[in-house]
Amino acid sequence: MTLQEYDYARESPSKLAASCLLLALTMKNLGGWTPTLEYYSGYSAQDLHPLVKRLNFLLTYQPRDKLNAVRSKYSHRVFFEVAKVTPMDMLKLEEILTSS
Repeated sequence: MTLQEYDYARESPSKLAASCLLLALTMKNLGGWTPTLEYYSGYSAQDLHPLVKRLNFLLTYQPRDKLNAVRSKYSHRVFFEVAKVTPMDMLKLEEILTSS
C-alpha cells in the first residue's frame, strides 16, 4: 500500500519494513520489539513508533473502492487472509507503543 502513497517515498525501505513488522507483531499480539530485532534492523522501537502510527492510519482510512483485485487476492487463505485483518484502534496502539 505504501508504494502508491507519495508520503512514504522518503522513508528508507529498511525502516519501512521494520515498522511494518512491528505493526504486524502488535496487531497479532505476538510481542514487541526485541533486542534481537533492534540489533539486526538497526532501529530501536522508539525510532519506529511514528511510522508505525502512520502505517496503521493508512490501513484504517484506506479507500475501499481501489485495489479490489489486490484485496481479493490477499483475502484468500493461501495468503493467510491478511487483507481481512482489522487495523488497530489508534488509542490502543498508542498505549501499547508507549508502554513498551
